[in-house]
Parts: sequence; structure tokens; C-alpha cells
Amino acid sequence: MANDTRAADGARGRRRVAVLGAALGGCALVAASTTPAAAHSAGHGRGLGYVALGDSYTSGPGIPRQVDAGCARSDHDYPSLVAAQRQPTEFTDVSCAGATTAEMWRAQGANEPQLDALGRGTGLVTVQIGGNDVGFGSIISTCARLAAQDPTGNPCERSYRASGYDELALAVLRTAPKVDRVLRAVHARAPHARVVVVGYPDLLPDDGSGCFPQVPFAQKDFAYLRDTEKRLNLMLRVVAGVNRAEYVDTYGPTVGHDMCKAPADRWIEPLQPASPAAPAHPNARGEQAMAQAVLDRLDRRHGRG
Repeated sequence: MANDTRAADGARGRRRVAVLGAALGGCALVAASTTPAAAHSAGHGRGLGYVALGDSYTSGPGIPRQVDAGCARSDHDYPSLVAAQRQPTEFTDVSCAGATTAEMWRAQGANEPQLDALGRGTGLVTVQIGGNDVGFGSIISTCARLAAQDPTGNPCERSYRASGYDELALAVLRTAPKVDRVLRAVHARAPHARVVVVGYPDLLPDDGSGCFPQVPFAQKDFAYLRDTEKRLNLMLRVVAGVNRAEYVDTYGPTVGHDMCKAPADRWIEPLQPASPAAPAHPNARGEQAMAQAVLDRLDRRHGRG
């Protein structure tokens, strides 16, 4: 009997991987759609607890007021702004700078495993995770280092394609089942929650132009890195749909406010921030923009568009 159960579980797992792979393989069709997959979880984000899971793009490092030094968490990150508007009965923000999908199940310093914050009384969950699994930090440092060798070319793209395939595209694909596992665990621990996956904001000019040396990437690498982020967001949208979760696009609403823009116009700070924020992260206005995108999603008729 035990062998039969393991075999059945293995078969279900293989079918899920096949479905997920097919969905990612058809992601061009998903990108053409403007309507996320309908969610049918019971919560509407009001009246029950709200739990925010995520990494540094959620926690708001450097943005006043920092309320958790270990996780670089601000009381003006987008979950706090959403909670101020929605006024749930309970609000728990366990987002933490540096978090990967693994930190959903394991402690990160004094921060307990993020999934431990969920329960049957949770009515809304926002999840923004995957960037560190793909390697945001190492990508930035690698591309900045290589830019010095060929500032007008695409040394970063050539490096990540030197093996004959795109290593960053593969990293995104390898992150998909990790995010899939997170969302399945969220549903299991918070079965009545409305689950919302939050994408990443526009970091670099959407038209592919560059701004060396303000952002120290080679001129022709900007478009490659932009496309890598779009690929990550598209993966998150597909995995959300497979898991009966809603997806919030924060890229579109932040186009034109990337780290190449002037200080008065940008919502993402460059590697040398002019506003309180971590390098290559949203400033207070960026967190506000993401909060508004989440609120707009929550205010739509439940399970629609």
C-alpha cells in the first residue's frame, strides 16, 4: 500500500510538472492575455487576517521607518500601505530582505519560516518571491563588472550565453517549480485565503535604452536584462494561474520610473541611491505604486479580470 501511495504521489507530481512546463512553454499566449486566471479562494481580503510574504522588494529596505533591522522591513512597504487601506482584522508582514523560496520553510535570522504566519483565519495572502532564486544580486554585480570591459557592447549577455544557452532563462525556468511549491503550501495552510502573487516593478528602461554610468551596465545589456525580468514576471503569472492565485502586474504601472530616470521621476533607485532605499530597489514612491497595483487588483470583482 505504501508503495502504491508513493507511486500515485509521484505520478501526480510528474503530471503537475508536465502541466507547468506546458504552461511556461506557451507563455507567449499568456502574455497576450490581459486577464489573469480566475481565483476561487473564499477570502476577499476583508474581515480576515492579511499575511504578506516576500523578499526585499516587499520589505522595503532603507525606506523610513525601518521596523525590523534583521529583515530590512519598513512600515511603509507595500503590504503596510495595503493593510492601512484594507484594515484587516489582523496584519502580519513577514517579508524579509534576501529571502528565497527556501525561506518560506526555514528561519532567516530571527525571522521564523514565512509560511508559519499563515493559518485558517488568513483571508488574504500576498506573495512576492523568486527574484533571489534567479539571482538578482549576483546578476547585477556580474553585469556591472563586465561592463567595464565593453561598455558599448553586451558582455553580460555573452557571458550568460557562453555555454550555448541562456543561463538566466534557465534560472527562471528552474525557479518555476519552487514558486509552484510555495503557492501549494500557501493554499494548504490558509485554505480560505485569497492568494495574490505580486510581480516585480520595472527596474530598467522599457525601451531598452541605457544610462551608463548611472547604472553601470553595458549599453546593449540593458535590453537583455529587461527581457530577463519580463521573463521572470511572466513565469510568476503563469505559475499563479496554475495554482488558482491572482497575479498583480507591478511592471506596467512603473514603466517610466525606472532607475535610469531623474531622482524626481524614478521609483527605483540606482546602485547609488539618492532617496532612502536599497540599491536597485523601490523607494517609497515605488512601494506606493506597488501598493496601488495590489489595491486595484483587490478592488476588482472577486475572481474576475
